Amino acid sequence: ENIVKEYTSRGLILLGPETLGVPPKLHESIFRQEVEAYRAKERITAEVIPDILQITNAPGVREACETLLGENYAIVPFTHNTPFMSGSNDQHWHKDDNGPYNMRKQRHHQAVQLEMLYYPQAVKADMGPTATVPYSQYWTFNHEENHDNFAGADHLDFGYQINGMERVPISGKNSEYSLEDIVNQETAHDKRMRKAVSDLDWPHCQPFEVGPLAAGSVVLYSHNLLHRGNHRRDDWRTWKENPRFMWRFWLFRTTEPKRSETFLPTKWQGSQEDVLTRQSLESIHADTTAVWDYQFRWMRQGEQQVAGASSSDETKNVADLALQLRLKGDSNEPARIGAAYRLARHTARRQAISELARALHDDRENVRRAALYGLISVGVDASPVLLDAVDSPARWVRKAAAFGLGSAGAMTIQVVKALGERLLNDDSTYVRSVAADALGCLGRRIVAYSSNPQALMSKCADLLLQSLTQEVNRLSMDRAQQRSIKMVRPHDDCDVCEGIGFDYGQARYEPVRSVVRENALWAMVILASHGADKFGDELNHVVLAMQHVIEQDKNVFSVGLAMDVLERLASIHTNNRDVKVQHLQQLIKGVFAKTPIYSLEALVASGMSIEFAASEYARRSLTMT
Repeated sequence: ENIVKEYTSRGLILLGPETLGVPPKLHESIFRQEVEAYRAKERITAEVIPDILQITNAPGVREACETLLGENYAIVPFTHNTPFMSGSNDQHWHKDDNGPYNMRKQRHHQAVQLEMLYYPQAVKADMGPTATVPYSQYWTFNHEENHDNFAGADHLDFGYQINGMERVPISGKNSEYSLEDIVNQETAHDKRMRKAVSDLDWPHCQPFEVGPLAAGSVVLYSHNLLHRGNHRRDDWRTWKENPRFMWRFWLFRTTEPKRSETFLPTKWQGSQEDVLTRQSLESIHADTTAVWDYQFRWMRQGEQQVAGASSSDETKNVADLALQLRLKGDSNEPARIGAAYRLARHTARRQAISELARALHDDRENVRRAALYGLISVGVDASPVLLDAVDSPARWVRKAAAFGLGSAGAMTIQVVKALGERLLNDDSTYVRSVAADALGCLGRRIVAYSSNPQALMSKCADLLLQSLTQEVNRLSMDRAQQRSIKMVRPHDDCDVCEGIGFDYGQARYEPVRSVVRENALWAMVILASHGADKFGDELNHVVLAMQHVIEQDKNVFSVGLAMDVLERLASIHTNNRDVKVQHLQQLIKGVFAKTPIYSLEALVASGMSIEFAASEYARRSLTMT
């Protein structure tokens, strides 16, 4: 209950090394290998340091992640799962892109994506501990019309990037600041960072540095939390011999929450302060608790127990909440979102849903977005509204409705077909990509709640496979436009950021991306997490399609996702007597040989054993077992 409550509210969890269930020497070994690899200028991955797999799969890590994301969660392959170092410069505040390397995905309020940070060495308070803004995960900014936020991430104070402050060293031998100001965090950079957060005026949101930390600490935080890389404040002459490394992994949900048999409603009021951040929690607004309460119940009881629940404690009438939903300015973001959640649980249900439906078609992005989250918390009763909106002439409304149908739509063939129409025929790349992702979310819910999951799952898979035959990779936007990914803009073929292109130095790959293909494969990972038997006659087509991607696709992210699909089909909920599964298990090794590089952390999360992954695909052996 505590870890869910803290994650639901604060959005950040700290796991001490003593909770992981691995020997302390493992952290020392990883750090030593990392120093050697860094000095040898190797690209540091689990292939180079397979011992990291014993961290991502540590008993304490798996228990915490399964509590937050459910069983069989996945790790995004070939993405930011590489070490980060602290040095002389800061990043600006941002919420990470939800797809690999600045690919834009719609943000879930539900616990669907989180980030895992691992520190193999101790992190002192002056060694550049990760800077975060706890309690910021539910509030964000316009990215549809505001092109400062076009490139995947949502930015706070983008001017820090534009005017060059991000490139100016704060500490180190080239810093122009006094040592006193650096140590006391009184530089112009420090002050600007604090002011950016305080100017938001969001409830309980204050900067928090995650440190000091013992060697082997793990931090789990919402993918939607404001954070940034932080500069070091210790003696720069010691940095080379005393590096601060951090590994980062992106995790996502593939199963629905299970109903807790011991569930007790939580009380948000009454706490004196946050035990981790020391943030005062004496007074929490009803707008905030409405959001926290829904998310807590969803994680502990699942959709069917929380959707449709009304609150007799609501003190505002529907008309007043509808006005609140349309307040202007970033500082009123919590009020808008809170109004939407309060409408969703209002006892005047029909009137409240009608107001949310009207707001979904509003001219302003922040009103539409708040209404969308409200309709999702309404649950399947919002299906008629979303089915109507998914055919809107306005692409932003179609996009929102498609996302809502995946997260809360009725588990019916009508909803599946509506999403399929958007996936296969919509003119907007963004809408098609959201429809692909929505089919994965819908499939996850179908398995949990439908009485006949196989027929609907097979149809979802069929639509996703059709999409793969239609969509093509494009040269990544940063390469095509010859500018930083943070400065790229939409063009005639794509109205959403597809992210940075990578070939990782391999002739097999090219710096190409496709947001729709990648989201379709992401959705297939979700579907594959429920067993090969759920696909029925479609299984053969799925295997052949994934094999084709692995053998032919030039997009490394698509290949990694397709590998996860096959590994999950062969490893999770399998019937080893099934001839099709036996054939797949025999096929995989040969198919996987078609790629020169591997995302081992993702494959192990998909069911491959650590020992097999290390012996077959790693460049070094495990040093500890």
